[in-house]
Amino acid sequence: MRVSSLAFAAAIVLAACGGAAQPAATSAPATATPTTAPTVAATAAPTATPATKLTFTADLKPESEVPPVPNDEKVGTGKATVTFDLTRDATGKITAAKASANFTLTAFPVTTAILLAHIHGPDAPAGVVASPKFGFKTDSDNPILLTTGGTTYSKADVTITDVELLQKMIDDPSKFYFNVHSKLNPGGVARGQMTKG
Repeated sequence: MRVSSLAFAAAIVLAACGGAAQPAATSAPATATPTTAPTVAATAAPTATPATKLTFTADLKPESEVPPVPNDEKVGTGKATVTFDLTRDATGKITAAKASANFTLTAFPVTTAILLAHIHGPDAPAGVVASPKFGFKTDSDNPILLTTGGTTYSKADVTITDVELLQKMIDDPSKFYFNVHSKLNPGGVARGQMTKG
């Protein structure tokens, strides 16, 4: 009777636990779902669009001439502004250019007669003389008389034929200078190195 009581108790326990022993459930190994980083389209760094208009200035002084102006015209001063309108190809290379220039002179003797005005270069930093390259006042037979000691002169629509030389000036304007020539000082009466802006 004792054995059957034990068998009965075991049957109750098995029934309470869900019947006969079941093998442990096995689950398929977990597989990691591959995660992909969001695709970011590569963007090229923005490239600056080459300017189509550039302006240069020069402070004109008789003492900047080589040699400095020694006579009565050494007292004057001036300022030149030159603006280049550029045409560029798809690579940014200059293919054509036009220029406009103006210069103002003040405090010169009333006898001063201005003959010419140019940009000179290349390879002409302060203290170095070079040939004229871009002309703005080129009619020396028609001088500007400074009867009041000063003047403002403007010239527009000047075609620049040597665009490679212009590119050199854009790259390093300090090696070019603006020069105004007078009758008394035909080599130059007021000079200033070119600067951007």
